[in-house]
Amino acid sequence: MTLELAAAHRRVQAGPVAPTIDMQQFRAELARFDFEQPQPLEDALRWAIERLEQGIVQMSNPRYFGLFNPGANFPAQCADRLAGSFNPQLASSASSPVPVALESHVIRAVARRASFGEDATGHFATGGSEANYTALICALTAAHPHYSADGVRAFPGPVRFYTSRDCHIAWLKIAHQAGVGRSALRLVDTDGRGRMNPQALLKAIADDRAAGAVPVMIVATAGTTGAGMIDPLHACADIAKQQSLWLHIDAAWGGAALASDRLRGVLGGIERADSITIDAHKWLATTMGCAIFISRRADLLSEAFHASTSFMPSSISGVDPYLNSVQWSRRFLGLRLFLALAAAGWEGLGAHVERAVEVIERVKERLLASGWRIANDSPLAVLDAIPPKALGDVRALVRRVVSSGRAWVAPTSFEGQDVVRICATNGETTMADVEALVAALNEAASSV
Repeated sequence: MTLELAAAHRRVQAGPVAPTIDMQQFRAELARFDFEQPQPLEDALRWAIERLEQGIVQMSNPRYFGLFNPGANFPAQCADRLAGSFNPQLASSASSPVPVALESHVIRAVARRASFGEDATGHFATGGSEANYTALICALTAAHPHYSADGVRAFPGPVRFYTSRDCHIAWLKIAHQAGVGRSALRLVDTDGRGRMNPQALLKAIADDRAAGAVPVMIVATAGTTGAGMIDPLHACADIAKQQSLWLHIDAAWGGAALASDRLRGVLGGIERADSITIDAHKWLATTMGCAIFISRRADLLSEAFHASTSFMPSSISGVDPYLNSVQWSRRFLGLRLFLALAAAGWEGLGAHVERAVEVIERVKERLLASGWRIANDSPLAVLDAIPPKALGDVRALVRRVVSSGRAWVAPTSFEGQDVVRICATNGETTMADVEALVAALNEAASSV
């Protein structure tokens, strides 16, 4: 299987980025797997490899300039094989002492890069949504001493928390999941450049307090999904301190800049947060999903997720993951980032992040030379580009590029303007890939 996977990877890198499979034929093939009779594993593996090669957007293709998930690095792929072979259960430090200690070691290393100090704590999560959900639970727990027992009934009015209109909209699902309701989320206006407006934030908080609501948390985004913008972190920290609110920084993607000594300064102010989210499966290129939640308040994690049962081999507050996180049973996620860091170090991962920024700079140069305009000014590896002539539908242009198979980009809007979103995600993207992308965009723009 190893040789077949390697051959498939080579074909993926040279082939089309978009799926090419005939789904009607695939469903017919799938129907033949009725599971009444066993089949040779080798045949099933070969079939699965071939269909995955044809049936997904290929994020490991160097001409994938799409969302934040890149082709995974080899150490993280090795980690998945190790975790699958030993299959530890990370709920308890007694049953999995080495995995629990290893993950804690990596969390502390990331916390130091964010200048959170040696007392910071946290855990790995399945994704940014789980980590961000944890932040809201911590904020609610910190806001009222009876929240842990009584839930939102403990508050004298409806709960509110705040993030920018350009946030990851998973926050709406998080509000629903946490039981505070989707109306608890206040989407704050931006400053015209895709960043949360501090004055609009202050006004929203004041209006809510006047109406009897209870603000509990400010969420600043470090690397918005649509444009890679970083909210004014110091201003948000000042407001959070003034208003006695929890400050969470959603750095799911942009937090990878901490790996780079040259770029980490763009995240100035992250060290003032009460908690942060970073997704290693995004810009740090581990396999899916490998998110990190870090907080200064170990006591709040223990208060929020404590439990007691006789069947657990250990119940050590502050140590056992099941007592400090949403999950109970959990895969050994942290090994992915551990091996990536062990193999490359911060310098190697930092170089990977810096190279993505350089790739976007080259794309920007070539598009500007072709008459395109750039809508955003992110210091990170996302470009929002406007075609050189007025188009009725940017999405039609994007569909033409994607359907060609030559590259993958996404449509979005930035400050009311339809744009083509281009994100450097693959560590193996070359200048030839950049030229192929720009050629595909220009051809599509001239033909739409």
